[in-house]
Amino acid sequence: MIPSTPITPALVRGHEYLETTERGLRPHRLPTWVTEQFPDPQLLGAEAQPSGVRVAMVTEAEAVTLVSHSTRLAYKGIDRPRGAIDLVVDHQLVESDELTGGDAWVTDLQTGETHLVPGPSHTSSFTGLGPGEKLVELWLPHNEQIELIELSTDAPVTTAPSDTPRWLHHGSSISHGSNATSPARTWTSIAARLGGVDLRNLGFGGSAMVDPFMARVMRDTPADVISLKLGINVVNSDAMRLRAFVPAVHGFLDTLRDGHPTTPILLVSPIHCDIHEDTPGPGAFDPETFRTGQVRFVATGEAGDTAMGRLTLRVIRDALASIVEARDDEHLHYLDGTELYGPADAISHPLPDALHPDTATHELIGTRFARHAFGPGGPLPGAGS
Repeated sequence: MIPSTPITPALVRGHEYLETTERGLRPHRLPTWVTEQFPDPQLLGAEAQPSGVRVAMVTEAEAVTLVSHSTRLAYKGIDRPRGAIDLVVDHQLVESDELTGGDAWVTDLQTGETHLVPGPSHTSSFTGLGPGEKLVELWLPHNEQIELIELSTDAPVTTAPSDTPRWLHHGSSISHGSNATSPARTWTSIAARLGGVDLRNLGFGGSAMVDPFMARVMRDTPADVISLKLGINVVNSDAMRLRAFVPAVHGFLDTLRDGHPTTPILLVSPIHCDIHEDTPGPGAFDPETFRTGQVRFVATGEAGDTAMGRLTLRVIRDALASIVEARDDEHLHYLDGTELYGPADAISHPLPDALHPDTATHELIGTRFARHAFGPGGPLPGAGS
């Protein structure tokens, strides 16, 4: 049996804080003042899913074991992929371990009833890491909450260096990693490794709502480069009209600039999504797909209805481009999201649920983002720029 290594905050990257539980340590991605101020169930669930969070260490170990306990959301009769813990060595994805057990909150979408199904803890064992000193990262599941119970290595570990540019990103469920099969395969994780940057992912499913508290969190978070991917949640929740959206984005950027006056910021509009290109929200589950095991989404607004400032993705893209153009800010840049995933990609890489990309499409988006943002001459200087 290999010896236990204490899990300290210095070994965990990409999180806000570690909550001490009866089992161990649970990573959180937002400070407690946010969740106390706005205890929205959607946001509470998303921020405790550690997308972009990893245990990072420099070691000569050839065997690493992590015991953890997950908590997930599940839907009765609906096939949803489990979370995973990914082994990344010297920035290369080596192995993925799909979680088993853990606790599940199971909801019946037709009745709305939810009940808890408890399960055992899970052990992830990685061997054959090879000799010599290396950077070992255990990327934690992006789609399940997790408690870190015990870390074991067959050689001493030290904390990973923190000399790479810090990338702070905020976005929706796509940035969170929805439909990717493992945490190192989300587009943000792929872009971070390609760009040579240290990711802090503030992508939250259903919660990229141009919230003032999110701007304050980002204002107070150290960052060398920043990106914002806004729009889809505002549309599919039907949360705003154009009159409210434009000043809200300006206010968000104003708050960011209070803490990051000259930090490069890339404002990214939504990727192509057929159901909302010209149709306002709200978005909803398509009840006709409940019995298929693969739920899809639909837009419930009226196609082409932009009267009274109703928002579609085309309207959002025009608005965001105009906002960047209107601001006297040489460090603020705009990227049309359809350059990451456009109409032609929707034919070759269709969104499985009509809203979120699959793993192959996450790779496509992450690779394109890294090339545009972190590549030579890109607006966000990465380690290789």
